[in-house]
Amino acid sequence: MSSPTVEERESVVVRLAGDSGDGIQLAGAQFTHTSALCGNDVSILPDFPAEIRAPAGSLAGVSGFQIHFGADVHTPGDRLDALVAMNPAALKTNLPDLAPGGVLVVNRDAFRPPELAKAGYAADPLADGSLKGYRLLAVPIAELNRAAVDDLKLSARESDRCKNFFALGLLYWIFERPLEPTLRWILTKFAGNPAVRDANVRALRAGWNFGETRQAAPVRFRVPAAPIPPGRYRKVTGVEALALGLVAAARSAGLPLMYAGCPVTPATELLHEMAVLKRFGVRVFQAEDEAAAAGAAVGAAFGGGLGVAATSGPGMGAMAEAVGLAVMAELPAVIIDVQRAGPSTGLPTKAEQADLLQALFGRHGECPAAVLAPCSPADCFAAAYEAVRLAVGHMTPVLLLSDGWLASGAEPWRVPDPAQLPRIPVRRPAAATNGAPFRPYQRDARLVRPWAVPGTPGLEHRTGGLEKEDGTGAVSYDPHNHECMVQMRARKIALIADDLPEPAVDGPAEGGLLVVGWGGTYGAIATAVRNLRRQGVDVAHAHLRHLNPLPRNTGDVLRRYTKILVPELNGGQLRLLLRAEFLVDAVGLNKVQGRPFQVCEVEEKIREILRS
Repeated sequence: MSSPTVEERESVVVRLAGDSGDGIQLAGAQFTHTSALCGNDVSILPDFPAEIRAPAGSLAGVSGFQIHFGADVHTPGDRLDALVAMNPAALKTNLPDLAPGGVLVVNRDAFRPPELAKAGYAADPLADGSLKGYRLLAVPIAELNRAAVDDLKLSARESDRCKNFFALGLLYWIFERPLEPTLRWILTKFAGNPAVRDANVRALRAGWNFGETRQAAPVRFRVPAAPIPPGRYRKVTGVEALALGLVAAARSAGLPLMYAGCPVTPATELLHEMAVLKRFGVRVFQAEDEAAAAGAAVGAAFGGGLGVAATSGPGMGAMAEAVGLAVMAELPAVIIDVQRAGPSTGLPTKAEQADLLQALFGRHGECPAAVLAPCSPADCFAAAYEAVRLAVGHMTPVLLLSDGWLASGAEPWRVPDPAQLPRIPVRRPAAATNGAPFRPYQRDARLVRPWAVPGTPGLEHRTGGLEKEDGTGAVSYDPHNHECMVQMRARKIALIADDLPEPAVDGPAEGGLLVVGWGGTYGAIATAVRNLRRQGVDVAHAHLRHLNPLPRNTGDVLRRYTKILVPELNGGQLRLLLRAEFLVDAVGLNKVQGRPFQVCEVEEKIREILRS
């Protein structure tokens, strides 16, 4: 048999798909880790079933894991170069995303009449010619995997649980990935269960050997390493980066960190991640609901510590009153919203950016708070650190808007030198020495009040959710005082803009079109803009991290361009704000499908606007 063609690519997009019990997420995570060790830039998109226990083989039960790896990668990728489908349902739900001529690996053993019927196939797609537009590799994965582990005396169920490693081994051969990193992981992970350890090792090697000895794949891919600056790197998910950023900021500030959360997808993983960081002084509280979690974070801030709470989508509504209390009491707390598609319980595992207006306005009364958003999984570290800096430095709650893709996505992260991180000073007031009572709302030039720890001699004070007299903190029902305090709190948040960097513009400083984004849309927008600019298109990109307040020069930047495009995974929330605040004729590109933007979608919209 002749050797397969070797194609050299700058980047490749691969998706593994199968039943939720097929170990797709595990195999995808190992492929990601190995690719990162090979020096590739990596971006991933795990796709979990929304149904907790969907019937095996059903369309609702399909689990997916997409990896985009190469020399310069900013998104999980558009069209697939390769698809691994472990059953008919996985093939049916994912085939539309496979590019014509793409590599299609299927588990032939799963294409039996009952499984075909569950997926809605009237005929076997492996035999009816419907897949002739792809480079098909139909492999009896289940049969070959069982043969590889036959003498280990495992049950049929235990043997079949290894088939994800067989598929992974075949992928490693196709994409010239080494086996050693995954072999080391298996030996460590299953050290206490020799039978499972040996079965997974055999399955992984069997998949590689199938490709090597039969040379069955129609093509192999060779992908170069990314040209990255020297330094210490590790792969992080957005959740891991958030946790590390919070801990680093707490250490910099010298504050104890109390994290509170109620399990809710996809924020639950942050609760798990924080729980393993107790050696860094982290205290974790699993609350009975989101209201309790937010209340605990505010209580920790009142006690002089760093209070953090997190939720997803619908939990933000339950946290609103406690956030309002933090605004009224002017206490530093960080509230993280890992956004998901809504409304109500929505799509628990899918990404969306639909909570921006809720973060800005979703509380009782005139209740301003600082709001910011990370732009990539690795950027979650810097965004979490910045959230703590602003909360402590300005004595205000800060809302940080992540999303489902940012949380579960992963990419290489250059580990910073802790000594190079900006300091987060904590200013504690001193007790008055002249016998005058302590004034808990005596403000500095930035309208920031002192942060006194309860129980400190000479710093006795009261605070709470009732309107207070400025300076003393005494409860006040005076209407003019109330108006003064409402305006005071608003000005205090507005003054944070003096402490923010100006948004950088990628591209010409003025011209025809500016694309403005926020949050996890960064990769798709940045890639689309750079692609088009290489083709001579007059387009620039500005990405906003700070959403309330906006940086001081935001209006000046917007007015330098003839046209403004705002891509968002919602109905147009940032666009609404920019039009209202700066009177610019911004146009939206809006997608509410629970999936991130593709680069081609942004490129097409840019061309459409420039043609008009």
